[in-house]
Amino acid sequence: MPATEKSAPRPLLSRRHLLRRAGCGVGMMGLLSLLHEEGLLAQDPTTSRRSANPLAPKSSHTRPTAKSVIWLFINGGPSHVDTWDYKPVLAQKSGQSVAGFDRFTGFFANAVGGLMPSPFRFRQHGQSGKWVSDLFPHLAQHVDDMAFVHSGYTQSNNHSPALFMMNTGFTQMGFPCVGAWATYGLGSESRDLPAFVVMSDPKGRGLPKGYSQNWGAGFLPSIYQGSWLKPQGEPIENLRPPVELTPSRQRAQLDLLAYLNQQHQRQRAAQHDLLTRIESFELAYRMQSAAPEALELGGESKSIQQQYGLDDPNCRHFAQQCLLARRMVERGVRFVQIYSGGNENQRSWDGHNDIRGNHQQFAGETDKPIAGLLADLKQRGLLDTTLVIWCGEFGRLPMAQKAQKPGRDHNPHAFTCWLAGGGIKGGTQYGTTDDIGHRAVENRASVHDLHATLLHLLGLEHKRLTFRHNGRDFRLTDVAGQVIHDIVS
Repeated sequence: MPATEKSAPRPLLSRRHLLRRAGCGVGMMGLLSLLHEEGLLAQDPTTSRRSANPLAPKSSHTRPTAKSVIWLFINGGPSHVDTWDYKPVLAQKSGQSVAGFDRFTGFFANAVGGLMPSPFRFRQHGQSGKWVSDLFPHLAQHVDDMAFVHSGYTQSNNHSPALFMMNTGFTQMGFPCVGAWATYGLGSESRDLPAFVVMSDPKGRGLPKGYSQNWGAGFLPSIYQGSWLKPQGEPIENLRPPVELTPSRQRAQLDLLAYLNQQHQRQRAAQHDLLTRIESFELAYRMQSAAPEALELGGESKSIQQQYGLDDPNCRHFAQQCLLARRMVERGVRFVQIYSGGNENQRSWDGHNDIRGNHQQFAGETDKPIAGLLADLKQRGLLDTTLVIWCGEFGRLPMAQKAQKPGRDHNPHAFTCWLAGGGIKGGTQYGTTDDIGHRAVENRASVHDLHATLLHLLGLEHKRLTFRHNGRDFRLTDVAGQVIHDIVS
């Protein structure tokens, strides 16, 4: 047959076809949308098993003790020897040098001074007798609910790679973060809110180094990436539809869009992101009803607002975020991450200069709100199923960094993090650093160990939670990681 006689490709939806089906087509599309939302299309032999909502709740590998996670990311690298890891030897050896110390351990090799005692006083608290810096008078009241890992270590002394390592298990960008892995493995219990929410420092300090890569989905479907709430103005853009777009018109548009996208996807079964795109449209639509209520803090009692510190101008911004985190997990959100501190040194916990002033400022902004969060979760019965984590990307050196006011340089060899709730054995301490806090020496805990423990508490076996990419099965813990059973109840 001559080329001119070849029939043209049949359009996906011709005008004649559209007119013929106009009488019942809209109703069919509405039914299709409802079936899609409920995941019932997964039983249709003409569709892929993946057609169900990718954020629908999934079964865990083992019985979980935590349903959700609130990660308080102490951005910039908090000093463990000035917060939770008491080292009285620093006072005894003040000003002394450390034999064999590698001056390139930190970031400023030519500014290394002698050992520097903490400018903060430590006291014992709780039945566990935990030594706590006076930076945290409110959090000190909750040490019997916390498990402290004093022997953490990481692989980089530079902020961006260390942030990626703590968030994704790799020092390079482009890998899925822990929140994305958790939602990929478990889905979300909320149909109307994002499964993974991120809040950055709201005081004009900018995003952490590495920006949104810290909460990205990497090679996982993009539906699993964190939803960033803007710290200024409307937290979520386009949350309120235009006045002229009525609910019925918007619903009809989405139904048509879903129908066309599903027809498109049937011909391209290998393109998994098409399903993600469909669900993202539906989630955005449902959020227009659910998110404004979840984001509104005015309905909280005055006593609760004061408990978090909303009446204190110094910590109000972080208090709002902590209270919002409780409201999110209360409504089924799987993973919430809050960043304290922004992009530059003195705008985060990166105390190269004036460690006293730097840590006093940021501890003053976060101590009462986090303590209020723990108390609120506990009194509501949510702490049993919510894992709370306090951690930065690395620790700081025990010696002074020479500056106008002495600070401390980066230390990848030792850091402290604490965990509470969600199956954690409160009042415990795991691992130790040497007598000056330079290196983790006993029961050393890698970032992969922390990730394996977090997934374990969520009921996920870290070696089984994998995703095939470029011919290889990847996982959050790469080829390492051991659950820290000593801190699990």
